[in-house]
Amino acid sequence: MLVDHRTGDDAGVYRLDERTALVQTVDFFTPVVDDPETFGRIAAANALSDVYAMGGRPITALSIAAFPERDFPWEWAAAIVRGGALLLREEGCALLGGHTVRDPEIKFGYAVSGLVDPRRMLTNALGRAGEQLVLTKPLGSGIVATALKAGEARAEVVAAASAAMLETNRAASAAALHHGVRAATDVTGFGLLGHAAAIARHSGVCLEIEARALPLLPGALELAPRFQPGGLRANRQAFAPQVEGLAGVGEELQAVLFDPQTSGGLLLLVPEAQTAGLLAELQQARVVGRARPAAALPLRLVG
Repeated sequence: MLVDHRTGDDAGVYRLDERTALVQTVDFFTPVVDDPETFGRIAAANALSDVYAMGGRPITALSIAAFPERDFPWEWAAAIVRGGALLLREEGCALLGGHTVRDPEIKFGYAVSGLVDPRRMLTNALGRAGEQLVLTKPLGSGIVATALKAGEARAEVVAAASAAMLETNRAASAAALHHGVRAATDVTGFGLLGHAAAIARHSGVCLEIEARALPLLPGALELAPRFQPGGLRANRQAFAPQVEGLAGVGEELQAVLFDPQTSGGLLLLVPEAQTAGLLAELQQARVVGRARPAAALPLRLVG
């Protein structure tokens, strides 16, 4: 029996019995860094994210790869595959196989299966007014990756973004379950505001976001005016009408709010009494707002 399908995301959940449900998800994309092994690891971290966002445990994966037939060193392909396989192993997820096609543009990722207890599953529909909004990773990876492709991102900026994308959401997922969180999503292609709007709509609340409290990757604001990925513009068009107070935020920060993230963090609605304990476990996590009773628009920016 289908028990949940996360609207707008690429994952679904199928109940196997009273205590166990199967999570299935798929994600792949073009390179976001220059180093092939790092790209493979980031692709694996990103693909696992939907399972962790539901409070699940990834168990198996199948790789999806598209590599050019010409002018592409096969040692790069080997490094991409090796990097992803190593990260999957570190996360306790078995790589069972995969499929490769010829394509002029490099693409890589995984289809992942995981297990979750449906009685404790995190969804985007169980938030309550009064809970605090917590973000577990900084924003801006899409902007940094776009600047890198143009040769305009400093080495230290790329290193910081790579470190954030390489970190999986396993620890954040475990902390969320331990501290009574029921509403969560990962922040990926629809950007912070797109994924926040989904939680607000499905939970029947308004999410009040403190713009100045948001954690940002180094260089993201500086690069934002000149290096905006196509997905950022699409996100702005789709989600800006759902946000109150957007005009009060600077253009650079607005871009980061709509920026599509690769291997982004978890956005959690945390019971207030549990927030301090969760933040003690997750050193990078920040309180970035609060759930309020439902309003005319699902999101409100303050500060």
